[in-house]
Amino acid sequence: MRARPGIAGKERRIVLVGMMGSGKTSVGRALAARTGWPYHDNDDLLRELSGRSAKEILAADGEPGLRRAEAQALARGLECPAPCIVSAAAGTVLESGARAALEAGAIVVWLRAPTAVLARRASRSADRPWLTGDAEEWIEAADERRRPLYAEIADLIVDTADLTPAQVADEITAAVA
Repeated sequence: MRARPGIAGKERRIVLVGMMGSGKTSVGRALAARTGWPYHDNDDLLRELSGRSAKEILAADGEPGLRRAEAQALARGLECPAPCIVSAAAGTVLESGARAALEAGAIVVWLRAPTAVLARRASRSADRPWLTGDAEEWIEAADERRRPLYAEIADLIVDTADLTPAQVADEITAAVA
């Protein structure tokens, strides 16, 4: 775990970022159980705003439509009163405006894991909009592009490969206490 100096002075709104399969939903739920803070999952925010899943939005509106919907879901999450926990869509980090909003409005926690771990975890869900072919190949390419962006905005980095969601939640709780 690595924490950026100044994390203690930020408002208690934790946003979990990272690739699909990094554990954002599982860790978000575990962190909410530890802190008693409300948890707002990106998929739920997306469905609340659009009435559709990410996979449905991608199929109907393409990548630009999905990115717009994900940005709206992130904005909704950042509007939630602190303290709270929010998970952001993995691709949200690709938009400079979203990165700026994250840096300004939250403690950003990057959940990181190796490609093979991400692919194994992500393949367990049928709701992943991008996994239609070789999951590991797609995740490796996307992760390579996004890693510098996650690193740019992360206040805290937690490697999740060998930790349970509860252990990751414990690390985050200790870091922001």
